[in-house]
Amino acid sequence: MDKQPVIAVYPGTFDPITLGHEDVVRRATQLFDQVIIAVAAGHHKKTMFNLHERLEMVREAVAPYPHVTVESFSGLMRDFVVARGAKAMVRGLRAVTDFDYEFQLAGMNRSLMPNVETVFLTPSDKYQFISSTFVREIATLGGEVGKFVSPAVSNRLVEKVRSLGRDPA
Repeated sequence: MDKQPVIAVYPGTFDPITLGHEDVVRRATQLFDQVIIAVAAGHHKKTMFNLHERLEMVREAVAPYPHVTVESFSGLMRDFVVARGAKAMVRGLRAVTDFDYEFQLAGMNRSLMPNVETVFLTPSDKYQFISSTFVREIATLGGEVGKFVSPAVSNRLVEKVRSLGRDPA
């Protein structure tokens, strides 16, 4: 009997992907046979980067991991997860403040997908305070974001801020 690969989905907006996100991906690759990063189309949030840009950034960031793929999704996460045969959803927890929301979300997901487990992973201590929201705000205000995101993402942030008519430097 062939063992089915255990597939996990790591959903998010990734606007932009941070070193904390990358650390969660690295940790997930040690637990699952395949990790699918599901980049939300962002219908519920106004994003700084469009979907195509976010997909490119995520693909660049996870290129070192051969068992990680990147796809976009819109609609119910349940439909995406079930269609791919995933057995787990990965969620990153930075701090206790994330837990209440994530706990409620996990309960709702269990109701919608009883055969899919939610797995909470915490990034390394040095990344626990990083959020995409903070990174966007710092970049918009001309601050240095290089210790929060990869060099490629940092460069894209500088270019995006310039294209929005703000001088980041």
